[in-house]
Amino acid sequence: MVGAGPTGLMLAAELALAGVAVRVVERQAEPSGQSRGGGVNARTAEVFAMRGLMADMAARSIRREVVGAHFAGLPVGLDVRPWRTRYPGGALIPQDRIESVLENRLAELGVTVRRATSVVEMDTSDDGVTVTLDDGSSIQGQYLVACDGAHSTIRSLTGAEFPGRPGTMKAVTADIELTARSVTVPTTVEHISRLVKAGGDYWMMLHPLYGPGEENGLYRVVFGGPEQQTLPRSTPVTAEEVSRALVAVHGPDTRIGRLRWGTRFTDATRQLARYRHGRVLFAGDAAHIHSPLGGQGLNLGVQDAMNLGWKLAAHVHGTAPEGLLDTYHDERHPVAARVLTVTQAQRAVMPPRDPDAVALREILTEMVRLPDTNRYLAGLMSGLDIRYPLGSGEPLVGERMPDLSLRLADGTVTQVSALLRPGRAVLLDLAAEGPDVSGVDRVVAEPVPSDIGVETGAAPGVERILIRPDGYVSWVGSGDSMVVPWAETSRLPANTWV
Repeated sequence: MVGAGPTGLMLAAELALAGVAVRVVERQAEPSGQSRGGGVNARTAEVFAMRGLMADMAARSIRREVVGAHFAGLPVGLDVRPWRTRYPGGALIPQDRIESVLENRLAELGVTVRRATSVVEMDTSDDGVTVTLDDGSSIQGQYLVACDGAHSTIRSLTGAEFPGRPGTMKAVTADIELTARSVTVPTTVEHISRLVKAGGDYWMMLHPLYGPGEENGLYRVVFGGPEQQTLPRSTPVTAEEVSRALVAVHGPDTRIGRLRWGTRFTDATRQLARYRHGRVLFAGDAAHIHSPLGGQGLNLGVQDAMNLGWKLAAHVHGTAPEGLLDTYHDERHPVAARVLTVTQAQRAVMPPRDPDAVALREILTEMVRLPDTNRYLAGLMSGLDIRYPLGSGEPLVGERMPDLSLRLADGTVTQVSALLRPGRAVLLDLAAEGPDVSGVDRVVAEPVPSDIGVETGAAPGVERILIRPDGYVSWVGSGDSMVVPWAETSRLPANTWV
């Protein structure tokens, strides 16, 4: 594993959970300590819950009221509740805290991140991959996964093309400490439409990195203006540059005490044509980059890791059917392509001084207030509407399994997410009549009332639901039937498929 951001750490933990020997190298000497991604959407929160991580994440999150997701910063919250999730507001967790939780989990699984280490050469064969490190040593593995970000070294060494569009907008994101603030500076985390402001020639989003009663002056700021458009990406961000933007937008009463870190970014949009190159696979920003609008990047990478982990583990253990590993690309490439399209669409309607964009925003705002439109966009921005093409038209197949409350045969009440914590597939048996299946955790249970209801989402008469390790449903049926579609030309038993 090259790269120890959220994507690399999550994937390493998934592989280690499945009993795969993992090595992780990271060029940075220390964890970044940077807020960066800023939060997780509802689906990523569900993913963390499926591995028992969400309690630690929530304990480190910034407390706030549920404010709803957003599309293009329109002043209408997206209501995620119709999608039946326990995390309708996601969670506002700075990226450094996410990485801390994930690295702790990795340590519990016996894996240590090798820091201050860069890959300088790579050699691939039919049997595996060998990388040479900057200290002259080497590591061999059956596979290499590049999780090393937008400027991926592995992507360069592979020679993989990264087609797309260069950036047309430049901006800055930073963590800062304020020593004084004007009345226009927000003191709580609100809907993004109330956090974005303009002044002078600048636009800015500013919000605290603390919850109610925890005030410490720490803020995350994202801004852009004419000055930022002229500066090369390698130009260091300075406290003076941030101060000029703060004064322009929030007035001279707002003063910066310390710049903790800052970086420049663009709205460049690119995606690899293939996520797998023989024994080398790509995930997260190494596979796709886009504008940060909507906060999709971190979420997309973590969900890449969740999809790839169990499939790669099955291949390493020799239990996967032919073609399983290639479904990582088949399933995740279209998801990222859609995110790229969505971020580009948001970019088109956000320029505050473009009269055409302003007019379009007014119409879109009216549309987002319509329940059906709001539900559609809520599913889109939360990641809850993803449905993988698993060759079946059955309701629920290819979709995420709702995190229902369940009463087990012994009377214990649990949740679907708790059943998935070992990282294995689960056969949920609602009738207590079917046979056991090798390689699958069969659980006899019945749904019980909870905030998200009792309906599975499957068609009437479904008694058995096969849930993949990543929480998506791969098969539904009844009685003792246990054949699932694998491809258009073949049908494999479920214990082989998973």
